[in-house]
Amino acid sequence: MSKLYHQLALAELRPGMVLSDEVQDNNGAILLAAGTVLTVPMIASLARHQVHTVAVVQDPPADGAAPEAADAEGHAVMETRLAHLFRKHDPDADMDWATGILWRYLTDFRTEKAPEQ
Repeated sequence: MSKLYHQLALAELRPGMVLSDEVQDNNGAILLAAGTVLTVPMIASLARHQVHTVAVVQDPPADGAAPEAADAEGHAVMETRLAHLFRKHDPDADMDWATGILWRYLTDFRTEKAPEQ
């Protein structure tokens, strides 16, 4: 996954945008792979498969904003996504060991940090 990405609703998607993560249907089947450049028919197909949002690669800031600001924004988005994925588990409470490891690996993956051995 790209370090800089954002979630967009289908109505906000435009042809030429690049997926930063794979898109799955409700059954977990992969519809589009990460790195796919979107076309009009692909966007229409996502609607037929009842996909509501997708993660797309975020363009670099055109206004000359500092890369650190973009990294901080991407990190905040990543934390929000992980909090949603683990919404049934309180990260401050004692998680079971498997959930804790999964949380750590996902955080490391999303921040492109090498996993600890």
